[in-house]
Amino acid sequence: MKRHILAGLVLALLTTAIVLFSGPELQSVALLGAALGGALGLVPDRSPAQRAAGFAVGFLAAWIGYALRAAALPDAAPGRAVAVLVVIALCLAVAGVTRGRLPLWSALLGAAAMAGAYEAVYAADPAAFVSSSATTATSILLAAGAGFLATSLLGVVVEQDREQERAAQEPVVEYAGAEPARAPHRGLPATRPFDPQPEA
Repeated sequence: MKRHILAGLVLALLTTAIVLFSGPELQSVALLGAALGGALGLVPDRSPAQRAAGFAVGFLAAWIGYALRAAALPDAAPGRAVAVLVVIALCLAVAGVTRGRLPLWSALLGAAAMAGAYEAVYAADPAAFVSSSATTATSILLAAGAGFLATSLLGVVVEQDREQERAAQEPVVEYAGAEPARAPHRGLPATRPFDPQPEA
């Protein structure tokens, strides 16, 4: 548990430093990015590299969704629905092709990072997609990277802690009327040899 607290303190200090020493674009997404990156590092599913790659896939898929909205789709509910469908379909396709080596949950986390950071910016000025998406993507990736680095080494520790908790909570099955096993007396065999008696 001490290591969990230490990782949380490192994450808090990194996020605070980002807010203090960065511009307004990064400040606005510092908590979102650090929280998502921290979660990506803590979940003990696949290796850190595979989780990060899955996150990158989802992030890129969300960026493609915004590119489609800016270039070809109407700025209305049907256009947004198509973009959402494309983003999730891309995440599912990559998870399926890699047979889960790039986990779906990390891809969805990456898509959520881009969407959460960029939706309001895009809605304010869709025509500025190229420049505004690059700025937002850079900011959220820096914050998420800081969170991921602060916690990624704890994934194995978290898994070990959860296994110990499950082992401690396993119920002890006791059968009615059963007596505890007794140790054999010293000098006597643990079991008596089978001695069949002939039938009369």
